This record gives sequence, structure tokens and C-alpha cells, in this order.
Amino acid sequence: MVLNDRCKRILDEITKDPSITSKALERKLDLSRRQLGYSMDKINEWLLLNDLPVIERTRQGHFIINQAVFTKLGNRQKHKARLSEQLVFTEEQRIQLILTMILASKEELSLNHFTYELGVSKNTVLNDIKQAQTFLDSYKLTVRYTRRYGYLLEGKEFQIRKVLSHVTTQVLQMPNGEEKLRKIADISQEQVDEVTQRVENVENQLSYKFTDEKMKTMPYILIFIMHRVRKGDIIDGFSIEYNELSDTNEYKATEQLLYDMEHVPESERLFITLYLLTTNIFSSDIELEETIPNIISSIDDMLRQFEKRACIHLQDRDQLMDKLLQHIKPAYYRIKYHLTDTVLFQGSLSKEFEEIHHLVKRSIDPLETLIGEVIPDNEVAYITMLIGGWMDKHGESIEKKTKAIVVCPQGVSVSWLLFNELQQLFPEFVFLDYLSVREFLHYKLDYDVVFSPIYLETDKKLFVTKVFLGKEEKHRLRKQVMLAIYGFIPNEMSMESVIGIIHKHTTVHNEKELEEDLLAYFERGENKNFVSQAIEERDIKLDQLIIPANITLMDQVSSWEEAIRISGESLVTSGKIEHRYIDEMIRYCEKDPYIVIGPNVAIPHAAPEDGAHEVGMSLLRLKKGVQYTNDYKINLIIAISAVDKQQHIHALMQLMNLVGSEVDRNKVINAETTDEIYKVIQHYSTN
Repeated sequence: MVLNDRCKRILDEITKDPSITSKALERKLDLSRRQLGYSMDKINEWLLLNDLPVIERTRQGHFIINQAVFTKLGNRQKHKARLSEQLVFTEEQRIQLILTMILASKEELSLNHFTYELGVSKNTVLNDIKQAQTFLDSYKLTVRYTRRYGYLLEGKEFQIRKVLSHVTTQVLQMPNGEEKLRKIADISQEQVDEVTQRVENVENQLSYKFTDEKMKTMPYILIFIMHRVRKGDIIDGFSIEYNELSDTNEYKATEQLLYDMEHVPESERLFITLYLLTTNIFSSDIELEETIPNIISSIDDMLRQFEKRACIHLQDRDQLMDKLLQHIKPAYYRIKYHLTDTVLFQGSLSKEFEEIHHLVKRSIDPLETLIGEVIPDNEVAYITMLIGGWMDKHGESIEKKTKAIVVCPQGVSVSWLLFNELQQLFPEFVFLDYLSVREFLHYKLDYDVVFSPIYLETDKKLFVTKVFLGKEEKHRLRKQVMLAIYGFIPNEMSMESVIGIIHKHTTVHNEKELEEDLLAYFERGENKNFVSQAIEERDIKLDQLIIPANITLMDQVSSWEEAIRISGESLVTSGKIEHRYIDEMIRYCEKDPYIVIGPNVAIPHAAPEDGAHEVGMSLLRLKKGVQYTNDYKINLIIAISAVDKQQHIHALMQLMNLVGSEVDRNKVINAETTDEIYKVIQHYSTN
């Protein structure tokens, strides 16, 4: 850690005159109370890192300084100049400095400027510029040299702003970063302080506090933005949704920030508004309004999914919701406008963090649906830190919970069904993943239990189980697992009895919600709401996949292979799969009896890489059935084109509900027309 210029000036003043008071120091250096407080925290952090006692302050504002600080600082002053001269930049730092010079310098740049500033040879600079171009490729930007303008960046201005924000943040973290940045851009401390004051006025107007890191970087980035605007490098054709930003308080704050800059065009005002909206805040004195429709309900849905997957009940949930809202509101705009590469995550990667991170990633669907974008890992990591820190604060941990994985030899559909079945059977376990055997061989997260329909080589507890379990089979498996894991069979709790007791002593206004909350709290019993909530997460319904054009009615076929080929033909015709996918379905069926999901029903499918292009389902009805192995007679064959582990799950769960009804299953088997079958499918698509 290196002290910035302000901290150095404060430390110099205090050590030169230990009798100076806080108020006198604020007046002398033209600092606000907050600026002094923040700087003193940084100074004390630096002192601790250097094994020195911290500087304390009395209530009257006097400083208490240990003699060791004077001794150490005296020696440091003697070597300060020499240490500064010895500073050597890494290749990565040189690249960041080169890009900063190109973006922020007020003069035309040649190789000589870079060699002088970085203290390296021309060949080294040329190689660094090549590496800089590699970095810029992902932004679709190009470093170019012209005799007239020197080195410059070419490409869309919006992409240039992203790079500017990134490299500015990186340079400020270097030793003497602020000093280096001011020198490169030829700006004074007075300019930085003036913009800092404007940002603090924005804080007051918005009634919240930006994080310390952002308060450090924002003045420089805003100065650089205005420098580019004055040069004529204007955001052009930027797909900002005007109405989404112009109605925000941040837009009004931008107008205040630029109160004396009438020349700034509307597109730039919107960009600065977006910059404010994407900036992390530390705290808010007012309740953040729901300017983003459904953001609060989406955060709530995410937390509910996480609680189920982590087998915990988050305490003080409303307070956690507020903290997440403070972070996710700026993250929403960063993700939507592809500004997430300006966020650098430097958190811990402890074993438990990785497990929580994994469960958060699997629970993030509601937020991704809200934003309409996949949430990048660095943003998920920050959400993980907030939830993990909250758990730690309240003594919650998944470290000691039993963690399980499900491994199936083929087919994401069957493995997900087994995963879902076992989650309901063992609600006290943290189920991390459902995997293919190949994925299992390279799985990195720690786990305690493996469930699989086949034997696997593992040093963990392995339970070989059928994919589709009857009531007695579930009971036996639970007993077997509980005895193996805990050495005893826990008493089953009757939720009905618990609610009956509550009824005796109080009035229950909403029994359904009471049952849900009790289930979440006790983490036990049959989780009756899991299936319906899992279904609500998905968009594609059963009647959107099994459409009339994908339904084939026949009385009988000559073989199982012929049945598969007929069932897959409509998916080939519609471009959902290639012909080779049908061959793979047949091959998988030869060794995979787990595709039978209920009486007379099978769901043949292959892996996504076997020729699946789009998610899809087709249904072949055989009134007289076809023999599959020696054990099953199949009347309904639903071929599934699964392109990933997610898109078809909604429809698959609705299909499982249909298969579970003997009456409706027989209606489909005995139907005379496609319309009769489709009406049954539509009925289950509303569940």
C-alpha cells in the first residue's frame, strides 16, 4: 500500500507539528471533516502495514503520536528521493501507463515521450504497445500512430471510455499513482480538489455516500471525460435509453455537477448520469426508491432460491435486502450497458467462499431475467461477498453441512430429475450440482456424498440409486443415507402437527405462507413448494415445445429403434436437431434404462454436442406400445433436444406432472386426435 499525496501532506503536517488540531489541519490544507477522517484511516492502515502504532485522536481533536512513528518517518525521508528513482514498472503497469498517456495527455505523443516517462528502451515500448493492442482487441479498439497527431486510439468512443475508466483505476493503485496520473494528464491538485467537491455535492444531493475507492477515482475520470469532450471526442450513437436515465435523481445530479458547462451535449450528460448510476455506494441515508421495476422482487426471489440451495434461513433478511439493493442497483446499469469490466474484484477465494459463490451463481436467474443479460462472474462475486459476509455476521455457515452431488451417465434431463428428487428427499443437504461422469472426474468443489445410478470410483460416500423412486424406495434410501452419514435416523417432523399446535394458541392469517416460512426455518420435511418454485424460474412451457406439428399418432411400430427415429423426425424437420442426434439417442437408449420416467413413458435424448441446435420436444403416441428392453412397454415417447441444463427444465417438470396422473396419461395414450393430446398438454402448461 502506498499513501496518496493528500495522506502524505497530512502526515507531514502532523509530524512537523504534533500539537496541531484536526480543525486547524482542515483549515490549513483546505479539507473537509470527511476528507480528513478518510485520510487518517488510510494513514493508520499504512502505519499498521509498516508495523507502526496508529495515530489516535482525542475528542478535542488533538493527535497522539508514538515516538516510533517519528523515528521511522525520519529515516524514510532520507531515502525518499532514492526510492522514488528506483521505482521500476512491470510490463502490465507500463501498458496501463501508456494507454493512460494516450487517453489523457494534452500533447501529441511519440515514442520518446513513453521512453522518458517509463525509463525503458524504445524496443521495450514498442513491445508494450503490441501487448496493449492485444488488451484492446476485446474492446475493438486500435492503437495508431500518425506524424500529425502522434499515438491515438481509434474506435467507438463508448469503448474508449471503458478503457479509460479501467486504466485510471489501475494507475491509481500504483505507488505514487495519483502523482503519476496528475503528471501524465497535466492537471493540478487544485483541479482534483475542485471536482472532488462537486462529487461531494452530488453525494449530498442524492443522500448517499460513494465508496472510498470510487471517491478517489471519480474526480480523475470526470476530468478525463471533460478533457475528451473539449477535444471533440463525443459519445455518438450510444444506445442509452433516454427515458430510463432522464427520470432518475442521478440525471438531476449530473445537471448540478455540470452547472457551469453549457457546452456539454445531451449524450455526454446521459453518459455521466450512467457513470453515477453504475458507481458503487457505501451507504444511503434514504430508502432507495425502486426506479428499476421488479428489482426488489427479483432480489427476494434470488435470496429464496439461495436459502433453499444452501439449506439456511437468512436472519434480518430485510436489512440484507437493503444492502443488496445498494449494490445491485448500480450493477444493473453496469451489466445492462456492458460496463462490468470497470469493476475489479479482489476478494478472498476461500474454500467456503467458492461453495457460496457456486450456490449464488445457481440462484442468480431472477436477476438475469430482470436485466436480460448474463451476469458476469466479477459481479456475482460481489453479491457472494455480501451474502457470505452476512452469513458470517450471523453465525451461519455451509462449511459443516453435508454437501452432495448427483452424477448420471447420460442426459441432462434425467440427471436433473434425479437431482430434484433427491433435493426433496434430503432437504438438510446442500446439493451442489448434477453432473455427467466426465464432469464428475474433473469436479473441483468439495463434497461429502455422491448419488448415482451407477457405481463410481470415489473416496466419498457413494449411494447407488434408481432415477425414479417409489414411495417405499424413497423411505429406504433416506434411512440408508441417514444411518451412513449420522449413525441414526432423525425423527420425521410433521408440518401438519406443528401448524395444528400453532392454531391452538393463535390466529393464523395465511397458513400457506406460514408453512413455507417454517419449512425454510427448520430445513426439514417434504419440501412441497420446491417444484412449483423451480418451474416459475423457467420461461419455456410444455405447450411451446410439444406443439401439434411435433405430435405423431400411431398404433404400433416394429421396433424400439424405429420408434426413436419416428419421434425425432419432426425435430430434424424443424431444424432443432441433426440426423446424427437421432443415432445418438438410439445409442444412449441401449445402455440407459433411466429414460423411462413413468408407466409407459420414456424420454430419449442425447447430449447437446451430439447435434442439438435448439431446445425442443416431440411426442410419439403408440396405442399398442413398443417393447423397450425386457422390462418396459412404452406407449409415449417424448424425444428431447436439450441444448443446455436449463431451458427445457420448465417443460420437463410440467411433463412429469402429466405423467404422474394416471387419468391424463391414459387420455393421451388413448386419444384419437392430435387436438385431444394438445389440450391435455395445454392444461399442464398452466401449472
